[in-house]
Order: sequence, then structure tokens, then C-alpha cells
Amino acid sequence: MIRNVLFVCIGNICRSPMAEGLFARALPGRLVCSAGLHALVGEGADPIAIELMQQRGIDISQHRAQQLASWMVREADLIVTMDSEQKHYIDSTWVAARGKVRRLCEAGGIDIPDPYRHGEHAFAHALGLIEEGMDHLVSWVARQEVPRPAPVEAVLRKHAGLRMPP
Repeated sequence: MIRNVLFVCIGNICRSPMAEGLFARALPGRLVCSAGLHALVGEGADPIAIELMQQRGIDISQHRAQQLASWMVREADLIVTMDSEQKHYIDSTWVAARGKVRRLCEAGGIDIPDPYRHGEHAFAHALGLIEEGMDHLVSWVARQEVPRPAPVEAVLRKHAGLRMPP
């Protein structure tokens, strides 16, 4: 089960906090956080990101940027990046990340551009891509949690009187 989700971008003040907020609303009850590869540690979310998220009924105004750390990678069940370069970096830097890293818009083969210092239009574009990728991610996470049926042999072994060779 995917209980602990980590979103990663560069500065941890634009894309990953917005993704964190959207995911937390879509799938409540999970541990969700975000971090940056080169975080602006202690900085709040960009004011444009805060405004766009408020328009969606999500408050990220208390967010503070933090640097990605090895303990975060170890603890996360799923690590979601905004682009393929970030995914490759995390995969190649932390052994504990292997098999846990996905790019948010992986299904569409799209990297989400960094809107930092590019104005409201760039933020709106990035957020639109994040929302699109989030729809796919939430569906994918939900599918991971559907109980898989036991193989027929295992079911038959459970029933008294039916013996199958191991």
C-alpha cells in the first residue's frame, strides 16, 4: 500500500508544493510531503502558486521549502518528480529510491516546466500539467491498492481435501 508520498522539484516553492496539495486533497489519509533538489530552504511557496491553489480551495500558504534528504527517500513509498532529469538524478543518487520513482506526467511523456520567475501564465500552465498528471497518478495509486486475486493453486490448497503438489 502506498502510504507515504514525496513530491520533488528543484526549489520546492512552486511545482512540488502545488502537487503535494492536490494529492493530499485527492487521497486524504496519507503522509504527503515535498522537497527540492536545490531547495530554497525555509522559503514559503511562491505567491503565484499560493493564489492559484487558493482558487482551487487548497491552502499552501504555510508551506516551507526543504531540501531532499536520504531519510525522505528511504521513508517514501512513492517519489514523484516533475521531470525526467529529476527522476534520473534521484534514481542514480539513492539506492533506496530504486523502483519508487515516477515522473508525474509519465503517462503522457511530458516534463512539467519550472515556472519560477516566469509569471502567472507559466504557473497556470505548469499547474494545468500537474492537474492532468495528478489524475493519472491518483488512478494509478488506487489500482496499486486493489487486492489481487490469489492464484488458483493457492485457493485450491486452502480447501480441505484438495491437495495440489507444491
